[in-house]
Amino acid sequence: MKIKVGVIFGGESVEHEVSIITAVQAMEHMDQNKYDIVPIYVSKDRTWYTGKMLMEMDVYRDFDTLKRYAKKVMLVKTETGFFLQSTKGLFHRNVAELDIAFPIVHGKGAEDGSLAGFLDFIGIPYVGCNVLGAALGQDKVVQRQLMELNQIPVPKYTWFYDSEYLMDSARIVKEVKKIGYPVIVKPAKLGSSIGISIATSTKELDKCITEAITYDNKIIIEQVIPNLLEVNCSVFGNYEYQETSQLAEMLTKNQFLTFDDKYLSGGKGKTKMGMKTSAKMSTSEMVIPARISKNIEQKVRNLSIQTFRTLNLAGTVRIDFLINRETDEVYVNEPNTIPGSLAFYLWRDMKDYTTLLDDMITSTIRDYKNANKKTTSFDSNILSTFNGSKGMKSKLRS
Repeated sequence: MKIKVGVIFGGESVEHEVSIITAVQAMEHMDQNKYDIVPIYVSKDRTWYTGKMLMEMDVYRDFDTLKRYAKKVMLVKTETGFFLQSTKGLFHRNVAELDIAFPIVHGKGAEDGSLAGFLDFIGIPYVGCNVLGAALGQDKVVQRQLMELNQIPVPKYTWFYDSEYLMDSARIVKEVKKIGYPVIVKPAKLGSSIGISIATSTKELDKCITEAITYDNKIIIEQVIPNLLEVNCSVFGNYEYQETSQLAEMLTKNQFLTFDDKYLSGGKGKTKMGMKTSAKMSTSEMVIPARISKNIEQKVRNLSIQTFRTLNLAGTVRIDFLINRETDEVYVNEPNTIPGSLAFYLWRDMKDYTTLLDDMITSTIRDYKNANKKTTSFDSNILSTFNGSKGMKSKLRS
């Protein structure tokens, strides 16, 4: 019997379209002999849809057509399992059954732990990070604070809320000067390089912060690493075991990898990584394996696993590094808990995309079974003796 996999993608994030592309790619490469794939598209207004046509990229070019033929659904748990139920009519009909959820969402409102929390509450097993790992992976400030506590090197940085900047911009400017220009300004909880810019002076800083504030209420500013080399490494695993992929050396003519570098550099139905797909998504240029020394390579691998464990990550993540070519100093830039294309290109000489997806699903099922062996509740007669708030207080004091 096939395992019923609900692939969840879309959402209200500014990375909505990137999520669609990643999900379509993944669904194209799942082993359909083992899995019954159930696409679950979440529109920007948070409405959930399902229907086999959602596995095709072309349907997203005309949202009115999508709404006409896809079914509006909600995910529920019943006595017999997990189901997508139609939201139309008085009686909510079961549309599809699920055994496991596979979130392929990007950004705020989904990848940040929001979706993981909902799936946990329903009780369905799901691929990837739990609520804590997802939240830490999305917030660039908190993750840096944790990494610093665990002696993981990160660039010098400062952070603040938008209201703080509006009330006392002089203090923020003073802190930035301590870091030293140029600096890179980022929304703290977004991905895909959206809202990111570089300031080389105080005059440019205000413009960059104003841009970032349009996307997020929390801003991080960090030093620009000189003589920069950007390297990516993927980690697959859970709290018990981890394995690292090949390393990729990222190439760009810009000072950092922009959204255009990652997704809009001219793909025409075939990515630069060689995977045919109906999704017209290009990727940033890269060299695999990265042209770095064995010592630096090993350092990146060790830091990848340390970061993965420190931030409570799971599934397949991509961790981005910044390296000073002259000094060989290595800094962790950030993890991406659900990377674009699920970082399959970093694994291609070790396992194909279909195998990577199969490993992710198999690992999730194993972890779910292990978790169910743990004690999650205990017998108590506390409610049997409850006879009102006064009586309860006396019982709790004793």
